[in-house]
Amino acid sequence: MRYLLPALLLVALLAMLMLRGYVHSEILADYRVQPPAATDTVPQKIMEGGPVIDARAKDDPKSLRIPDHKIVLTFDDGPDPEWTPKVLDELKEHDAHGVFFVTGTMASRYPDLVKRMVDEGHEVGLHTFNHPDLSYQSPDRIDWELSQNQLVLAGAAGIRTSLFRPPYSSFADAMDDKSWPVTQYVGSRGYLTVVNNTDSEDWKRPGVHSIIKRATPKGGKGAIILMHDSGGDRSQTVAALGKFLPRMQERGYTFDNLTTALGAPSAHTPVTGFALVKGKAFVYAVDVSEHITGVMVAGLAVIGVLVFSRFGLMLLLSFLHARKVRKRNFRWGEPFTRPVSVLVPAYNERKCIEATVRSLMSSDHPIEVIVIDDGSTDGTADLVEALRLPNVRVVRQRNGGKPAALNNGIAHARYDVVVMMDGDTVFEPSTVRELVQPFGDPRVGAVAGNAKVGNRDSLIGAWQHIEYVMGFNLDRRMYDILGCMPTIPGAVGAFRRQALDRVGGMSEDTLAEDTDVTMALHRDGWRVVYAENARAWTEAPESVQQLWSQRYRWSYGTMQAIWKHRRSLIERGPSGRFGRVGLPFVSLFMVVAPLLAPLIDVFLLYGLVFGPTQKTVVAWLGVLVVQGICAAYAFRLDKERMTHLISLPLQQILYRQLMYVVLLNSWITALTGGRLRWQKLRRTGALDASGSVPNQLKAGSNDRRPVA
Repeated sequence: MRYLLPALLLVALLAMLMLRGYVHSEILADYRVQPPAATDTVPQKIMEGGPVIDARAKDDPKSLRIPDHKIVLTFDDGPDPEWTPKVLDELKEHDAHGVFFVTGTMASRYPDLVKRMVDEGHEVGLHTFNHPDLSYQSPDRIDWELSQNQLVLAGAAGIRTSLFRPPYSSFADAMDDKSWPVTQYVGSRGYLTVVNNTDSEDWKRPGVHSIIKRATPKGGKGAIILMHDSGGDRSQTVAALGKFLPRMQERGYTFDNLTTALGAPSAHTPVTGFALVKGKAFVYAVDVSEHITGVMVAGLAVIGVLVFSRFGLMLLLSFLHARKVRKRNFRWGEPFTRPVSVLVPAYNERKCIEATVRSLMSSDHPIEVIVIDDGSTDGTADLVEALRLPNVRVVRQRNGGKPAALNNGIAHARYDVVVMMDGDTVFEPSTVRELVQPFGDPRVGAVAGNAKVGNRDSLIGAWQHIEYVMGFNLDRRMYDILGCMPTIPGAVGAFRRQALDRVGGMSEDTLAEDTDVTMALHRDGWRVVYAENARAWTEAPESVQQLWSQRYRWSYGTMQAIWKHRRSLIERGPSGRFGRVGLPFVSLFMVVAPLLAPLIDVFLLYGLVFGPTQKTVVAWLGVLVVQGICAAYAFRLDKERMTHLISLPLQQILYRQLMYVVLLNSWITALTGGRLRWQKLRRTGALDASGSVPNQLKAGSNDRRPVA
């Protein structure tokens, strides 16, 4: 179900976007217009005849004229939601009728107007679906344009029509060797082709007086008058109708439907059965696609506000954080020099555990190391014991999961501050010292360190490196200032035992025990801060499958933690403050914003294929530039080389999509009540205590900065 639902959602979304592009003439649109051609094959009686051409009999085409003192008003290119109702109002006020040659693109979007036309006694004709010049089109495309137009009429008003007007048509004498074969073919499909013999040229907006003058037939003759109810500003057309209709009626003219003027049966035929159902389904699908697109645009606006708000807050608050903690006289309190306990939960970490423990032996702060072996089957505990390192103890337990291992380690710890790290992580000599200095402030209950990717030489490692520096550590600076740090990273974090005891230790309620306990500490009134110089080098997943497993657990665990602590929204005191400040921030920036962020890429693809490509690319590059600025600032704060940012554009195109799918799967797992178990990542032992990190940060370096 976790894979089926996203796939179905994606297919439905793409189908709706394609349908929207189709009805907005962004797909299959053809704007070519045929220049005038020779007239050798056009019968003379057609060129010299009337504006109605009956080519249903292939060998005997006929030309029909409108009787004297009868006017057939025709309106092209609609219906339009603004101008068509006004045209209909004018016709209704003066008891006049006309013919509306509608396009499928407009009729499918505004079916109620088509129904109103029919209900008020007007005739409706086809003007193709996408308004192409049919002389360029194949017979199959012509059939498609006609059938799709009929499909819309069936769905909108429950009718078919036998009237057709070619796009870009004019008078009968303008018929040429390119347009005449189209007229013949359309006639063979059972249609009357209706051109005109009086053109108001209202599309030029020449003024009301000029429109009336050009629309007025000469000498009492009958006429088919061409007007438009769509395609631009039609205010002059509406104003001209208000004067033209009563004036011509006073002269003895009647405004009739085409078939009424010709004394022929109605052009409309009722549609029933499956054809009616299919038409209504199509119109309904178009309506859904329009609304979905509207929702997506609204979602894009929301994500735009969230993304740029987050970027702005990250830049501003990260600057304030760095400015505060980097002052010469900045102190958390009295220097913290007491020994601390370092807990290393380990399950089958044989490839990494030696590097982890040996890196701790270089620590310049007094520590004891407790390795909690969580039922390993690869000899992890035996390896650590065989090292015979001073102040390193091994605690063995049956496999119970990371929270149980940490709680066991806390129970065996001798000191009041415990540092927690993963079994695949390497500390620098100064890491523990920097990490525990904030405990000089008695209000601090926990400290988040600066986790960094050690195996960044691969492309996927470089992408995670960017994510860690920008997405995690820059975020932590922001959350530190806001007082709502959501997560103490499992790779490098420190806790006051008193604080842990008050919240019940590490909980097994969620898959993100680090996020869970951090939120619990906030609710209990403790400060949670970020120590930027407490660097730890961790082995990031090196395959897509491993990365998927890790982030899937993180995302789902974060949702679990948010749901677990939801009551803080209505509580008082520190818990209420976190619930009304921290929880919304975490929910918006870690769950909602990433879930909506794919809209940016969806609209990018849509714009590249169907929309204004240049504007779309410029807009996307603008977002990328903003992200690049944030990333560059984050790299500068962390003193990282900028060369890794070369892969940032590719990360936005490929890596982000994987994170989207992971988050979506987490949502579906949560909504469907699915269960997710702990998953062990496959380690490679890529990090070691002496040479795995950049040269300037090797575990053996003489980094003895003053405690700050």
